[in-house]
Amino acid sequence: MDRVYNFSAGPAALPVKVLEKAQKQLVAYESAGMSVMEMSHRSAAFEEIIANAQEMLRRLMNIPPNYHVLFLQGGASSQFSMVPMNLMRQGKADFVITGQWAKKAAEEAARYGSVNKIASSADRTFAYIPELDTDTFDREADYFHITVNNTIFGTRFSSLPDTGNVPLVTDMSSSILSEVYDVNRFGLIYAGAQKNIGPAGLTIVIIRDDLVGTTLPGTPTMFDYKVHVENKSLYNTPPTFAVYIAMLVFEWLLEQGGVSAIQRLNEEKAALLYDFLDASKLFEGTVDRRDRSLMNVPFVTGKPDVDAKFIKEAKQAGLVNLGGHRSVGGMRASIYNAMPREGVEALVVFMKKFEADNI
Repeated sequence: MDRVYNFSAGPAALPVKVLEKAQKQLVAYESAGMSVMEMSHRSAAFEEIIANAQEMLRRLMNIPPNYHVLFLQGGASSQFSMVPMNLMRQGKADFVITGQWAKKAAEEAARYGSVNKIASSADRTFAYIPELDTDTFDREADYFHITVNNTIFGTRFSSLPDTGNVPLVTDMSSSILSEVYDVNRFGLIYAGAQKNIGPAGLTIVIIRDDLVGTTLPGTPTMFDYKVHVENKSLYNTPPTFAVYIAMLVFEWLLEQGGVSAIQRLNEEKAALLYDFLDASKLFEGTVDRRDRSLMNVPFVTGKPDVDAKFIKEAKQAGLVNLGGHRSVGGMRASIYNAMPREGVEALVVFMKKFEADNI
């Protein structure tokens, strides 16, 4: 069977070149004589893999030397708890609520201290990024949390809030490596790998060194960033194969010209789809134009039966996983780094035909 164009929000498509290289090395990785899935995480071969992965990620994101890169498990959802356990030293944090994941992160943080909800876009089903009033910021907060790209509702912070001396923390799961970010603006970045990096099971954490070392009493060992820093992400058995695939993705990104080059391609792909939606008489984007995501594009026809018909016929045409999140319905096209321009072009061609046949 030919490969389809996979618009899933996660786990998401991987570059074909990465899959082909992994296939070639599946039974025996280089000179190791065994699969990465079989080798000890303490072996020289795997230590080289994880070191290479970290070095390439540092190059791609221009990560300064005073930041640690960790390869962990548990997904971004575990970070909802791990962040306050490690950073909530005075017992309070600021949050901007721009969707389901930001809301869940705030709920988890509230278990460990006081959560100050600076702003929310819940009043319009998270269709925009709210304006922030710096007068409402707590200058003594332990950290300020944003979800920089909203996977479900398709919004994106196009500019970052100035939080002064308060560390800015972000869930970057669905936008990491898709556009250039200045890591120096953040105290901590975390991201589940299953959207723009690799298979589910790996979680990336980038943390400034001054934020490591003071955890809340009773924090489990596995939730202490210092433990993972001191053990170079090898305190326990990491998701070895997921780290390996991430290394191959980082290698692929460097071959594409790095993050700035992939950002230009992502902007072109997003413009193709948004330009069609803006001109369409059947389909409509659901997000305010200034806050549109480059990665996740939700849209609707306004008629649930027509939405269902579109999703069904699109699948038959090899355009799969276009259903919106179960909490909102409609459609959503996730066009991460691995989605080629040809995939977005094919989607737009199909949408034009569907519109002509159904309007």
